Formats: sequence, C-alpha cells, structure tokens
Amino acid sequence: MITPTKGIAPDRCLLAVGAQVLLQLDEPRSVSQAWARLKAWRSEHGHYAPVSFAWFVLALDVLYSMGAVELRRDVLVARSADAAALER
Repeated sequence: MITPTKGIAPDRCLLAVGAQVLLQLDEPRSVSQAWARLKAWRSEHGHYAPVSFAWFVLALDVLYSMGAVELRRDVLVARSADAAALER
C-alpha cells in the first residue's frame, strides 16, 4: 500500500501519490486546492488509474508522519528537508 505491490500500481502507491501531492505544494494550499490540483496534474501527465479522496488523505497521512507536510491555519505547507530534520 505504501510501496507498489502486485495489487497496487507504482503510480497509485501512497509514496508516489504523496510525491505527486508535494509537487502541488509549491506554495501553501488548502486541502481542497491540493486535491483539485492533484487530479488535474495526474490527468495531464497520463496517470489514469483512479485515486479517491480517501487515498489522497492516506497519502497526506504518510507525508505528515514523515514530517514532509504540516497543516498551518487550515493550509497545507510542504516542509523543507532541513526543517523536518531539526525538529526530530
């Protein structure tokens, strides 16, 4: 589920979807803005395997647990690698 398996394609595993979400967070965005941008990005780049909103939220959970994103005042913010390492 987090990584590709027999049943989960590489473009749908949570790490790949999480990376795609991070691409959308070039600036702070609301969850709904990030979701809309992710759907548009996947369509533009030929990723036609469906990703539900629940799967998107799971990808956000993975990113949060890794310290890659945080929610500040109801807005998703991508954290820099240096900031994540300093707070551990």
